[in-house]
This record gives sequence, structure tokens and C-alpha cells, in this order.
Amino acid sequence: MMERWEKRTQTPLLILAVAFGVAYAVPIVAPDADRWIHESCLVVEWVVWGAFAVDYAVRLALSPAKWQFVRGHPLDLLAVLLPLVQPLRLLRLVSTLLLVGRRARMAPQITLTTYVAGAVVGLMMFGSLAVLHVERNAPNGNIKSLGDAVWWSFTTMTTVGYGDHAPTTGLGRVLAVGLMLSGIALLGVVTANIAAWFISRFERDDAAERRQTELLEALTREVQELRVEVSRLAAPTAAQAPTAAPAPTPPPGALVPADRAAAGDGP
Repeated sequence: MMERWEKRTQTPLLILAVAFGVAYAVPIVAPDADRWIHESCLVVEWVVWGAFAVDYAVRLALSPAKWQFVRGHPLDLLAVLLPLVQPLRLLRLVSTLLLVGRRARMAPQITLTTYVAGAVVGLMMFGSLAVLHVERNAPNGNIKSLGDAVWWSFTTMTTVGYGDHAPTTGLGRVLAVGLMLSGIALLGVVTANIAAWFISRFERDDAAERRQTELLEALTREVQELRVEVSRLAAPTAAQAPTAAPAPTPPPGALVPADRAAAGDGP
């Protein structure tokens, strides 16, 4: 039942996640928009979070071992409870990203490369929006535009850190730490994936060479066995071949043709 539920809700929840991303980005990119737009985006954020919370509750109800389900999905539970502890937009963002990531990993059609690429783009986009939202009005902040925020996110995730843009608030630095750790983890996954691809390629080549060597050795053994068999079959044939009968020995006193010629007898 739970697998059927997860399969049916996979696509709708991902669509809601995209709607959450739009609702989260609009008030930050367009802070001067009408009030009803900001309120609508706020409603969408809570609705999406509520949908993921309901999904967690349903999966918990359908699980035969509920305590094991809770112990096996601690991040899901934290993501559901986090916005209730302190209803900040940033916490709703973090919780929704955690829930989306968990559900994306459950999809069998999503490969590791697709998941990593989506995680990189998602973290960079939402990290840029979050740090811009936090640092835009900071007195000593130097991240004032979306371009600055994207550049900072890119240099932070790749652990380059030029230092031309950096958060100055406490919350902004917390975001920076999270983005650094996420970037290191994703780079490690990418590196391991590339290394595994090369290793598997070398193993396939070695396996093909070993198969060719085994085939050649088997062919050599068969040829040797055929030579032994041919030699074994040819030996009795040579032993049974007929030999020329010896000339009869003349009786005593008889003259051979040479003796007759010497005696002068006629034929």
C-alpha cells in the first residue's frame, strides 16, 4: 500500500515543489510587488509544506512498523516539525527541500546523475535567494542583488571563496556553512561517480580480454587433443597395411633363370 501511495503521489508532490520554488522566489526577486502577490505566495508555501506533511502522515499510517518508519526517516520528521517550532520562511524552505530530496531519491526513474544535477541547481538557486533575503537589508552587507547572490553561491558551493562577496549576518553565515557542506558532499558524490564509471569501464575491458584469452587457451587445447586423436587413429592403420610377399624359394637342384642362361639352355 505504501509503495502504491508513493508511486501515485510522486509527480504531484514534485509539481507542488516547483510551485513552492516559484512562491518562495517571487517576493525576494520582486519585493515591491503588490501585497496580494506576497500573501498568495505565502499561502502557496504553507500549502506545499502541508501537502508534504500529509504525505508523511499517510506513509506513517500505511507503514506496518511505524516505529521503524520514524527511526528510518528522521529527516522527514524534522522537516515536518521544523516550521511549526519557528514559522520562518527559511525554515519552510529547508524543510521543503529536505522532503523533496527524500521523495526524489525514492523515484526509481531518477538516476544519480540527474539527482546530483538537480540538487546542485536547486541548492544554488535557493541558497542565492535565501542569502539575498537575509543580506539585502544588512547594514554592512555586500550582497545586494540577485547576481551577487548567485555568484556568491557558486563560489561557496565550489569551495573557491574569492571573498569579494560574503555574508555579514549570523543567519547568512549559517547559510554559508550549509552551502559549503552541501557543495563538498555533492562534489564528493560526483567524483565518486566518475571514478566508479572509469573503474567499471576498465573492469569491462579486463573481462573482455580475459574471455578472449580463455577462448584462445580452450582452442589451443582442442587443437592439441585433435592432434593426439588423429595420431591415435592413424597408428593402427599403418600397422595393418599389407606387405609384399617374399619370392618362393626354388627346390634343391632346380636352376634359376640366370643359371639356365649360363648353361646355354633355351627358354
